[in-house]
Order: sequence, then C-alpha cells, then structure tokens
Amino acid sequence: MTLRRTSLSLLVAGLALLAGAASAQDAPQLDLPRIKLTADMYQIDVQLAQTPEQREIGLMFRKQMPQAEGMLFVFEVPATQCFWMKNTILPLTAAFVADDGTIVNLADMAPQTTNSHCSAKPVRYVLEMNQGWFAKRALKAGFKLGGQPFETH
Repeated sequence: MTLRRTSLSLLVAGLALLAGAASAQDAPQLDLPRIKLTADMYQIDVQLAQTPEQREIGLMFRKQMPQAEGMLFVFEVPATQCFWMKNTILPLTAAFVADDGTIVNLADMAPQTTNSHCSAKPVRYVLEMNQGWFAKRALKAGFKLGGQPFETH
C-alpha cells in the first residue's frame, strides 16, 4: 500500500511540474542571444535558438516582429528539419540553410497550424522571417546568406 501511495505521489508531483513548465512557455522568449546575418545588401538581426527548449518554443506567442529581424534555429548536426506553427501567431517563411549559408529551400507557413514544413535535404540551420521577406527581396533557393555561423564550414 505504501509503495502505491509513493508512486501516486510521485506521479502527481511530476504532473504538477509539467503543468508549471507548460504555463511558463505561454509567453514569447525574448532573451536569446543575437547575431547579424547578411542577405545580399540586407542585414538581418537574428535571435539564436540553440537548445532543444529554445528551438521548441521558437517564435511561439509573438504578436509582432520587426521586418529586419528573425530567428535562426541552430542544430548540432545536419538532418532533415521539419517545422510547424502551433501557437505561432505570425505568418512566417522558413529558409532551410546548409552549413555554408546556401538556402536549400523556402517554406511559407500559416499561423496556428500543425502542417509540417521540411527541408529538402539535411541542414543544420533554419532561418524564420516574416512571411514575404525573402520573396520581396527575390531571395530564393541557391542564394547564399552570410554571417558567423556559415564562415566556419
């Protein structure tokens, strides 16, 4: 009987912790490190999402984002990366980016959906910008971005 009560207590405590963590994620993450990237003559101020938790939250719950800003998702190794927009209010375009900064493919993503948008081949980086940012500047697959993350590969 004592073992069951202990197990039940641990289960309840674990669920309480999970509920607390979920409610802590109901707000945008704004305190991520920032770097500058370049796209032709354009400069982009990006926040870096580098940890699994930072990547999971991404741009969720943001109500606005300046046009010259975005978020760069950094993964440890190249892989097929897939993104969706649950709890993301802003319409975004994801640029799936190779190690050398070359855009592999672009995907326009509708807000508040769970549709999966994936890289056409394994990549380490995904750059999310306001939807239309790349199109307005005629930046397509094959274009090379510049900046510190792409200089070491």
